[in-house]
This record gives sequence, structure tokens and C-alpha cells, in this order.
Amino acid sequence: MGRLKRLKKIRIHREGTHTLIGGAMLLLALNAALYYGVENKLPFYIIAGISLILYGILVNFFRCPIRYFGKETEKVVVAPADGRIVVAGEVVDENEYFHDKRRMISIFMSVVNVHANWYPVDGTVKKVAHQNGKFMKAWLPKASTDNERSMVVIETPEGVEVMARQIAGAMARRIVTYAEPGEECYIDEHMGFIKFGSRVDVYLPLDAEVLVELNQQTTGNQTVIAKLK
Repeated sequence: MGRLKRLKKIRIHREGTHTLIGGAMLLLALNAALYYGVENKLPFYIIAGISLILYGILVNFFRCPIRYFGKETEKVVVAPADGRIVVAGEVVDENEYFHDKRRMISIFMSVVNVHANWYPVDGTVKKVAHQNGKFMKAWLPKASTDNERSMVVIETPEGVEVMARQIAGAMARRIVTYAEPGEECYIDEHMGFIKFGSRVDVYLPLDAEVLVELNQQTTGNQTVIAKLK
């Protein structure tokens, strides 16, 4: 399939721009007030050190590595997120779109993982939907159906439908989805972003070959998690 790759050449994700600027201004104001307002400089040095650590954690959270899959993508399903496999191909009932049984692969993202989400397959976006819900811990089984979530359904060039579901967690209460119905999408593109830890579920046909195991670490846009028949 001929395709035009639209790689996003960014080191810090755009979703972090306002947060990082606001955080920097707040910490600078706090430290300046301590430096000029307190004669004893010890509290300033302590707070300055803590501020640097906190801001470093924030920058690390919004980092966005430049990645390119660089291999054949036909019938390939790649990990949409960095994290750990918590469901590895179990057969489940999917009742929001497919209304039948599907194989599910689920990736849990901790606060130290990259939080950009990539498209798991090449194809055309068929449906995008956001569903309000609870904010239970993301690794719990019921989080897939009860938590706030966004659904992206993609039809591959071979006519196979794959669903990716971004799921909010106890801390992650902001899901950003870039997908638009009708547009073409590619593995190397960003599908969205989830702030402060959560999970992404991928729903596949029953005959898909699952290539990952429980607790395996994944790298978004790099780890092949399944092959489509």
C-alpha cells in the first residue's frame, strides 16, 4: 500500500506545552519569592532542589520520542502505547461496537511511561466516540467498560476492523483523541494522548495471532503485538 508518512518530529508532546510553561512560571515565582524574601537561604535551596526534581518528572512525563516503525505494516498490529501487557489475547464480549466476541490485548501505562498513543494499524478511521464514566484504577478488568474512555475503530486495507480504546484511570482524567472519522491513519502517527497513567485496549478478530505475553513490556509504535489473518 502506497502511503505518505506524516511523522511528528517532536521531543516534548504538544499536550504538555501549557502545563510545562505554567509549571515553570509557578516554580520560578515561588523560588524567587523565597530567595528575595527570606534572609536565611536554606529554605530556598531546599525548595529549589525539590522544584527541579518535580519539574524534571513533569518534563519526563510529556516526553515524546521520535519513532518510525520502518517495517512492512500489512496485517501487522503494533502496540499503541508504552507500558505493560495486562491482558494478552483473552476472548471477551465487546458490546459497544462489534457486539460479538473479540480478542483483547490491553496495555497499562504507569506514570513513568511515554503517554502518547499511536495507531495500532494502517487503515481508515471508521468511528470515533467518547464515553463518560468512572475513574477506577486502570488495571482493573471493569475499567474497560465502566471508566471514561474513547473508542477509535479502524478498517485496514484488507477490510478488517480493529478497535483501540483509550481508558482513563484513577489519576488520568484527560483523554485526548486526534482521530477523525473518514481520515486515513498510519502506524507512525499519533492517535492521541492520555495524561498521568492509564491503559489502551486493542480489540481484534478471533483469528488474529497474538504475539505478546502477560506482563511483557511494550514500546509504542515498535512492539508487534499481533498479526491479522
